[in-house]
Amino acid sequence: MKSQLHLHGKRGVELLHDPLLNKGTAFTEAERDALGLRGLLPPRITSQEQQLARVLSNLRRKSTDLEKYIYLISLQERNENLFYRVVTEHLDEMMPLIYTPTVGLACQKYALIFRRPRGLYISIKDRGRIKQILQNWPQADVRMIVVTDGERILGLGDLGANGMGIPVGKLSLYTACAGVPPAACLPIMLDAGTNNQALLDDPLYIGLTQTRERGPAFDEFIEEFVEAVQQIFPATCLQFEDFGNANAFRLLHRYQDQICTFNDDIQGTAGVTLSGLYSSLRLTGQKLTDQRILFFGAGEAGIGIGDLIVDAITAEGVPEALARRQCWFVDSKGLIVKSRSDLVEHKLRFAHEHAPLASLLEAIEALQPSALIGVSGMPQTFTEPVIRAMARQQKRPAIFALSNPTSKAECTAEQAYTWSEGRAIFASGSPFAPVTLDGVTHVPGQGNNSYIFPGVGLGVIASESTRVTNEMFLVAARTLANLVTAGDLALGRIYPDLKRIREVSATIAVEVAEVVFERGLSRRARPINLSAHVKDYMYQPHYPHYI
Repeated sequence: MKSQLHLHGKRGVELLHDPLLNKGTAFTEAERDALGLRGLLPPRITSQEQQLARVLSNLRRKSTDLEKYIYLISLQERNENLFYRVVTEHLDEMMPLIYTPTVGLACQKYALIFRRPRGLYISIKDRGRIKQILQNWPQADVRMIVVTDGERILGLGDLGANGMGIPVGKLSLYTACAGVPPAACLPIMLDAGTNNQALLDDPLYIGLTQTRERGPAFDEFIEEFVEAVQQIFPATCLQFEDFGNANAFRLLHRYQDQICTFNDDIQGTAGVTLSGLYSSLRLTGQKLTDQRILFFGAGEAGIGIGDLIVDAITAEGVPEALARRQCWFVDSKGLIVKSRSDLVEHKLRFAHEHAPLASLLEAIEALQPSALIGVSGMPQTFTEPVIRAMARQQKRPAIFALSNPTSKAECTAEQAYTWSEGRAIFASGSPFAPVTLDGVTHVPGQGNNSYIFPGVGLGVIASESTRVTNEMFLVAARTLANLVTAGDLALGRIYPDLKRIREVSATIAVEVAEVVFERGLSRRARPINLSAHVKDYMYQPHYPHYI
């Protein structure tokens, strides 16, 4: 199909410099003549397949993951179709490079590796003109925005404007994993300052050199931004990403019933974790309503998971108060119980009647949980005594060490399997290699949000939903668990093979879209064939023919 309509009059060097349109040496003879490209490219015409082989050869010669990240991002800035062809066809290899764990290091080094701006940078000094800044974006039909203020990047803390690597990487996964068109994606950094003194002292830092704005000034900044997005990109879904705990819950609760928005750290993490629990129950033969779940870490990820688990249990007929008592939390000061006077608001709903306990190990011994979920950002805290205590009490304990990047994981896959004598059902946030123990190979599941958020986002966009609800994440979790095969479970893997991610995302998107239409949340009529509608929307990373 000819795509002249999408060129918008671009030709020559301008065309070669547009990553959405550029085909590099794959432009045909006719295209080179018609589009003013003759002489601007080497004479030999190569196919996308040949370009793909060249990219892989160059990439695999790089000696460090950070060098590979820089190479891939540079490719994305030149030729998006080729970039996504590489990523989608080699997702197992590429995902750890373009997202966790490498993106964490890339954010720490972002000022040093900064080459070409991607997305929009909006600072608190831009108040009063945010609408005009959004209008500077060249694409008019934006459907998915990922926005961060850089305060809580993965498990690395406040990285300020260097956190832009997260929205960029997240949107790459929307396209690679779910086929959301690149032109529909917009990464945004909201720079309200940073409290990271090392960044403030760094002459190469790319953000505002001031401490973080708090209080009414910050809220007014966010409010102006949200209102401007609604005016300039009225069909968009706004995903909040890696905001600090003080703001993440507050902003979600403020806006989730007003606009099409969600927080992946809270809701996406919850969906993928609940799905892992559903899959683990297929291995143990138990029911969710019979589980007792202990969380290590009570930030936005942990509380978000707890809330969705409560929704799932109550959906099976258990009263909410009883469902909440199946979820227990340990934070930096010990077990969260009602007698504590130091609890912030989002922890209060999981504060139960119990004697105070100072440590995770004491909580395990007292509560005898069937699942232990780590969302603390504190590495090596699932110690040998902790894992062995879980294994003493449960035949198949679920051990989820979900903190990212790899350096922050509560334990490794090898530790979980070894200390549980191979009985643990293990999942992690970052990838771990298979572990062979006593002649048995265990394949750890990666509880990566990319199993959930791309499919949910695709379903929301394709259905033109006006809201994103918790029910959509509950449906996504059930759908994902149902896509885990008997072969996956036989290996101990509680998530589908990543090679199936586009199929997984499309299936989740259809189920999410069904919720949208059932709840009357769409701007459009329901398509006759919803599955075909979703799949037709999905971008394929192949070159168009311009002539």
